[in-house]
Amino acid sequence: MLNLQYDKIQEKNMAKYLDLFTDYGFKKIFGEEANKAILIDFLNSLLPQDTLIKDLTFKNTEQLGVAPDDRKAVYDIYCENERGEKFIVELQKNKQNYFKERTIYYSTFPISEQAKRGEWDFDLKAVFCIGLLDFTFSDYADETDKRQVVHRITLKDQNGKQFYHKLTYIYLEMPNFKKGEVDLATRLDKWLYFIKNLEDFQSIPEIFKNEVVFIEAMAKAELSKMSDEERARYNYSLKIYRDNINTFDYAMQEVMKKANEIMSRANEKVKEADEKAKEAEEKAKKADEKSKSAEEKAKEADEKSKKVDAKVKEEQFSIARKCKAESMSIALIAKLTGLTEDEINGL
Repeated sequence: MLNLQYDKIQEKNMAKYLDLFTDYGFKKIFGEEANKAILIDFLNSLLPQDTLIKDLTFKNTEQLGVAPDDRKAVYDIYCENERGEKFIVELQKNKQNYFKERTIYYSTFPISEQAKRGEWDFDLKAVFCIGLLDFTFSDYADETDKRQVVHRITLKDQNGKQFYHKLTYIYLEMPNFKKGEVDLATRLDKWLYFIKNLEDFQSIPEIFKNEVVFIEAMAKAELSKMSDEERARYNYSLKIYRDNINTFDYAMQEVMKKANEIMSRANEKVKEADEKAKEAEEKAKKADEKSKSAEEKAKEADEKSKKVDAKVKEEQFSIARKCKAESMSIALIAKLTGLTEDEINGL
């Protein structure tokens, strides 16, 4: 899997269009004032029909805290529509610890900046945080959730009813999007297909040929139309993307190597434990055989003893009979033979 991913990165040198999963490529298509219509169309594909955007204003992507020492936030794209609603759009290429927490932290800035001096009734404009992810989250308990591309999160109460509708997080897990051109049914499908496959296109796909927005987006993404400066910036962004991939691949290889070493040591210990268990079992088997042999010998000795006792008894009875025949007293016969008087009288 890692080799295939590396080969795909190598093929980018021959691509006709830029890669939207590079910082430069993403901002070139969606983050420039001249391409505002492209971003509006993409965002509208994620929104309900009654909240569609008519116009956007790009805002400063660097957000400072209230105090000088407060931590700042830097967005990929930050904009506001004609109703004052805020949109944060983040591209995340590699899986990151606490990415959900990061987006929640980011959402606090467009909320806090709405505060007004003096009297204020706390009426807030909606905030949307959109994450375009080149990975999938791994903390879903439900298999259906694991396979979904679009995850839309709003604030709800314990009964699943909406508590607050002006704060929305939308995560697009691109590895889960597997539709081909013939399967595209919605505007969002088209955008996801465009984003995922742009670098592999050699010409405008048939489904986009009558779509002005997509034709414009592909024209902006064509590498041959870039200036030397734009190409240099893109190549630098692509290098960072490749370095991140290679760093991630190396880390994964090291993790797998260590995991294999641990598994190997664990298997050796299991093997040793099995051998010791077999050895103990053999010893127990031999001890059991010895015990059975001893029991058999003891039984044999007991039977021999019983036979000897029976023979001795018979001799005693024979002597006692002879003595009785000679009219000897019972007490004397008992003394001579060791038999009891009852045994002698019974003869």
